[in-house]
Amino acid sequence: MSSYIITFCIVICVSFFAFTPRGQEGDEVVINIGGIFPMNGGTWDGGQGCLPAALMALDDVNNRSDILPGYYLKMFWNDSMCNPGIGTNIFYKLLYDKPQMLMLLSGCSSVSTPVAEAARLWNLIVVSYGSSSPALSNRQRFPTFFRTHPSATLNNPARIKLCQEFNWKKIAVLQETQEVFTSTIEDLEKRAKKANIEIVSRQSFLTDPDNAVDDLFREDARIIVGVFYVGMARKVFCEVYKRKLYGPKVVWFLIGWYPDNWYAQNDPNINCTAEQLKTALENHFTTEGMMLSPDPTPSISGMNAEMFKERMSVALGNKNPSDVSGYPESPLSYDAVWSIAMALNKTSNKLAERGLSLESYTYGNKDVADEIYTALNSSRFKGLSGTVAFDSTGDRLATMQIERMINGTYVKTAYYDIDQDNLTWIHGKATWPGGKVPNDGVQEITEHLFISKTLYIPVSLLCSLVIAFAFSFLVFNILYSHTQYLECSQAGVNNIMVLGCILCLICVFLFGLDKQYLENSVQVPRVCQSTTWLLSIGFSLAYGALFGKIWMVHQLITKEKNVKDDKTKRRKVSVEVVPTWKIYALICVKVLIDVIVLIAWQVIDPLKLEPTSFEPEENIKTDEKITQVLEMCESDSLKIWLGTLYTMNGLLLLFGIFLAYETRNMAVRDINDSKYIAMAIYNVVVLCIITASVTSFIRTQPNAMFGFVSFSIIICCAITLGVIFVPKILYLKKNPSGEYNKAYLQHLPTKEDTEKQIKLTSENEGIKRQIAEKEAHIRHLLECIEKKTREKTLADSEERSQARFRSSSSRLAPGKISPGRISFEDSAFISTYTNSGTVVTNVGVKINAPHGSDEEFSETYL
Repeated sequence: MSSYIITFCIVICVSFFAFTPRGQEGDEVVINIGGIFPMNGGTWDGGQGCLPAALMALDDVNNRSDILPGYYLKMFWNDSMCNPGIGTNIFYKLLYDKPQMLMLLSGCSSVSTPVAEAARLWNLIVVSYGSSSPALSNRQRFPTFFRTHPSATLNNPARIKLCQEFNWKKIAVLQETQEVFTSTIEDLEKRAKKANIEIVSRQSFLTDPDNAVDDLFREDARIIVGVFYVGMARKVFCEVYKRKLYGPKVVWFLIGWYPDNWYAQNDPNINCTAEQLKTALENHFTTEGMMLSPDPTPSISGMNAEMFKERMSVALGNKNPSDVSGYPESPLSYDAVWSIAMALNKTSNKLAERGLSLESYTYGNKDVADEIYTALNSSRFKGLSGTVAFDSTGDRLATMQIERMINGTYVKTAYYDIDQDNLTWIHGKATWPGGKVPNDGVQEITEHLFISKTLYIPVSLLCSLVIAFAFSFLVFNILYSHTQYLECSQAGVNNIMVLGCILCLICVFLFGLDKQYLENSVQVPRVCQSTTWLLSIGFSLAYGALFGKIWMVHQLITKEKNVKDDKTKRRKVSVEVVPTWKIYALICVKVLIDVIVLIAWQVIDPLKLEPTSFEPEENIKTDEKITQVLEMCESDSLKIWLGTLYTMNGLLLLFGIFLAYETRNMAVRDINDSKYIAMAIYNVVVLCIITASVTSFIRTQPNAMFGFVSFSIIICCAITLGVIFVPKILYLKKNPSGEYNKAYLQHLPTKEDTEKQIKLTSENEGIKRQIAEKEAHIRHLLECIEKKTREKTLADSEERSQARFRSSSSRLAPGKISPGRISFEDSAFISTYTNSGTVVTNVGVKINAPHGSDEEFSETYL
């Protein structure tokens, strides 16, 4: 109802200005312009705010004596309802009904499109105050069209700039199916592609946005650009509220020409309250061309922004501007009328030089139309909306303003100058709830796995220490190589072993070098190749020296194995010098084989750096999806090449441990450390087997891989060097002269002797156990016999004693007992004594021990 009242007031005002112009009172010539305003219905009824501003501008121009002197501007207008059919009908009425129109004002893109396309046929210039469709920028299709309202595509650079400002790389789009919005989003896609911003979803709808909003919710859209008319915007955000597609994780970009309280207007088409819409809209951004310049300096009309607001308030009957549709665009309508006036003023001066005037304009007069076009195209003045100027396509060159809704109120946040690509924040950069900028989705973070410095540095220091000890052993071996003891341990072969260990230890440093230390990815494969070469050659030198010595010991022992002495049954061995060259030859063959395999590997299938991605882990709290990437040196047939090296070295390790076991108790003069060599070989074999098996499972764990392999190499080399050289150092410490017993073989038991000794010892222990068992049994039997004998003797003695006592007692006369001892046949006695007044009588019998023993015992009967 209020809209009809406003329309009625506007009609009254228009009638007043249209039928009582100042030009009719004098000799002024009336210049007629046509106006098409969307007043009621449709997708945008912005004429309610734009028409009063246009009338205000007409009044201001007509009251200026320096603009269009002798002319009076008059406007005929009608309501298009933002309907292209109605708008086209109004256009044709303006053309065919008198008076003739010199220029046209139009609003609403859907109406301006057919009007501007047809106007060129009548050489008629159209100036729009409220059309933003990018399609209207086509100069071939709309050659006589200008607009003070910025093209909708000018919003896109501001949107892209904001995305870059907050590091958003993924956006989604929700659009109403209208040509203006389709063209806008097509332009946005082009700009986003240039800025490396991905449009992850593009949803469109015609009348019902619920399915499109559902799709955005399912796709977890976070940064959403919405382009739709204000009536549809209320439907959209009602669905947004229901789906909870808002909050601290979601950011919306909307069109900026909606009224300030558009969400609070009563809309029977939705079932959401204004408070619910306000909740869903909180913190959204709007972008639009700057409608009202904040500059307090007066514009060409003599007004600034504050003065204009005051006059508009009066023109609207002191209505709340937020309740009037089109109020934000009213400065553009005001400036559009001034653009027409300034262009006509300039054209009038140009025509006067040619003896022509504006009155000579007809729809078929292209010369006058061209002069108007040229004047308008070159216009530049300070309007209420800022500097008014047009580019070659007739689009307004404008500064974009960015607003943000805070607690239901739009707050100007920033300005964006498209020409300078400059974003200026008004009150500081935008802040966010919780102090964290929303993510454009679940952040997919790629985390490169590197070897920890806290592990690499200590391991490197430990490795350096072992290398220092290796060099000290090498120096020791060289300095004392002239002594007999070191001569008999093959000092040259030991030097080769030390060099091999040093090469293996150097590999520890190379294992830990990755892209965090190297400048580019090309250096990493080179490091991998260098590591493979050094480790292979180092192992061949170190283990080859150990294997060569133990192999030579076995050869010398085997050669004399069957030579025995008939008396001692011991081996008889002749004195023979160890052929050292064979050990060197064996080492060279082992190294040569490795070199051939490595060269073939590098030529046929070189190592290269390849990333390996693991299953991403999502953190719901931080909206992060972390994908760990490990870059490893790989080749197409890596398993085959590694299998070849493992097979060769594995067989050599097994053969070496067999030789070490066979010669574990043997020693020869010229290889006097064979026992220690065997120990070193055991150490190498065990660690190599463990390392090779474990690393196949932890290859994708860089820290575990580096730590395990590094410690294996360090421990293996340290033990090997210690076992070989520490006994030599201790020996020379006790024997500084380095003299050594020249006995060819040490008197150590043979394998057969040891086995025989073990067998005899076992048999002896068995016999001893049997003897102990027999002796225990005999002792038990003797104890039983002794016990039985003692029991029988006691029984016999007791029986004899009782018999004697009975015999003796029969000879005693009753009452004849006197104090003292009375003997019966030297074996019985009776005694009496007084105890506390009581007379006690003892009768005793002495019994001799059986078997003629001298022992006696007595028994007393009371």
